[in-house]
Amino acid sequence: MSDLSAEDAKLVTLARAARARTRATEGAAVRDSDGRTYAACTVALDTVELTALQLAVAMALASGVKGLEAAAVVTEDGAEDGAVDVNVVRHFAGANIPVVLALGTGEVRDVVHT
Repeated sequence: MSDLSAEDAKLVTLARAARARTRATEGAAVRDSDGRTYAACTVALDTVELTALQLAVAMALASGVKGLEAAAVVTEDGAEDGAVDVNVVRHFAGANIPVVLALGTGEVRDVVHT
């Protein structure tokens, strides 16, 4: 995480913690335009399935935010590149929002933009 800003490294840490706390497949965190952060994990019930990123964006929306600055998603080691759907961030926050993709160890795999 050395090449990430401190704020983006914090998102990875929050996403890792959300994932570890629940032993979920994914953890995600988003930072809103005011600098507040929201962390979430995958929800996989019989009747509801949400990715961690979808839930983190929904939590931000429910808090009344007007925009997002960045996001991070932590997935299981060995998860396929490109498996994270960043459309939820794009639809809410627009183009060119960085989404950090990291492994469970915190190692950054990629940074994609919406």
